[in-house]
Amino acid sequence: MRAAELILVAKAKTDLCLPAPMASRHGLIAGATGTGKTVTLQVLAEGFSNLGVPVFLADVKGDLSGLSQPGTLTPKIQERVRQLQLEGFPFSGCPVTFWDVFGENGHPVRATISEMGPLLLARLLQLNDTQAGVLNLVFRIADENGLLLLDLKDLRAMVQYAGENAATFTTEYGNISPASIGAIQRNLLTLEQQGADRFFAEPALNLDDFLQTDGQGRGMVNLLAAEKLVQSPKVYASCLLWLLSELFERLPEVGDLPKPKLVFFFDEAHLLFNDCPPTLLDKIEQVVRLIRSKGVGIYFVTQNPRDIPDRVLGQLGNRILHALRAFTPLEQKAVRAAAETFRANPRLDTERALTELGVGEALVSLLDEQGQPSVVQRAWIRPPHSQIGPIRPEQRQQMIRDSILFGTYEKVVDRESAYERLKGVGSPASSIAPDAQPRESERPGFFESLLGGGGSKSSLPAGPARGRGGRVPEGLGTAMAKSVARSVGSSVGREIVRGLLGSIFGGRRRW
Repeated sequence: MRAAELILVAKAKTDLCLPAPMASRHGLIAGATGTGKTVTLQVLAEGFSNLGVPVFLADVKGDLSGLSQPGTLTPKIQERVRQLQLEGFPFSGCPVTFWDVFGENGHPVRATISEMGPLLLARLLQLNDTQAGVLNLVFRIADENGLLLLDLKDLRAMVQYAGENAATFTTEYGNISPASIGAIQRNLLTLEQQGADRFFAEPALNLDDFLQTDGQGRGMVNLLAAEKLVQSPKVYASCLLWLLSELFERLPEVGDLPKPKLVFFFDEAHLLFNDCPPTLLDKIEQVVRLIRSKGVGIYFVTQNPRDIPDRVLGQLGNRILHALRAFTPLEQKAVRAAAETFRANPRLDTERALTELGVGEALVSLLDEQGQPSVVQRAWIRPPHSQIGPIRPEQRQQMIRDSILFGTYEKVVDRESAYERLKGVGSPASSIAPDAQPRESERPGFFESLLGGGGSKSSLPAGPARGRGGRVPEGLGTAMAKSVARSVGSSVGREIVRGLLGSIFGGRRRW
């Protein structure tokens, strides 16, 4: 295989390289705090970028912005370059686009309530089955009355309306208990306090903006500022799971590619799996297994492999493990289990090595050109070509202003939606009373609204606001109908209808 198709990750007695075609077979980067995981992540990210592969990663500690700048020959790097015999080692930065859910250190990342869907929202809000059923009914009522659910105030207003008119809806939809309404509203308030009101808004993110290369053909590194986000774990998990589901839904089946379309890094991966319901875990496992055929590689970054459920861990073919701590019997058992997952090297005591590795040293097993895991080797991670550590705040802000995307997402759009309709700001609330609506089978645009979660085109006046990425939006039903049409080409695609029909995390039940 040509050197241009390989990413040099580490060096032992030989070069340890990741073949580009095997990069979409997913991977794991693990190790205790301070052992070098961040530098390993940086090395992989710039390697993918140089191959022309766009990258998404969450900057949890705030020190990955250095990817945008060339590195410098510090004494430590000079010693590592000499040690690994990296002759003519160049320094260069990567093209970086900064993102931030809070809109402070990057372009805002947003999604609408309808895009998230009731089923993933129910998981996010930690609702029980009864409460989740009521949330589904709230979405159904909004859909059938042409009410757009875009932000949190839309959903809160819609839940309140459903609760106040529960007796009216009981015959058609079933019981809507005040206790369930109260639980949903309390959890929505908690979510809002964690900053979700900034995440659920328009214009929503257009994932095409992730899949970009620069003028030199290098893949764009999409860096999500996550220092504040991880302090709101529900919002952090929500954001990443939504991005994953959007990628899974939108990208077509492509089979094995010479290189991935996108590589997605999940840092602090334990936040995704803490208190994860079995049904959600099933869907995450399904996505990890199937998204490879859509050209996406997923790399989980965490402190210990045991943070990843076994059913997901078994899908991760490329593994880089830094030193693990083993002070307690449980930790010693985890080290033993991690060592046993590698392809054995008769010349290496893997279990012992995992507790002795130095900073920047790791046990590495990568898939070869045939997709077989290589024998585990103790190796030194090569130094990155880009700057280690963060850039100055003024540098970041200048790069944000110079970005081709600047101005696309910065201004929040608040078009007429459920909140305005229910509070009488737009059309009077009385106009949406259930008994004023025709029967479902007789209502014009019913199937379009069912697909889109936004009603027929005549349900609401056209708003002047821009939709995704600042573009003029299509009718919500039309846009979702097109999305469904793109998806039905495969058996997997037919199971990934969003909005009221549920996200991929919600199983087969449809409205």
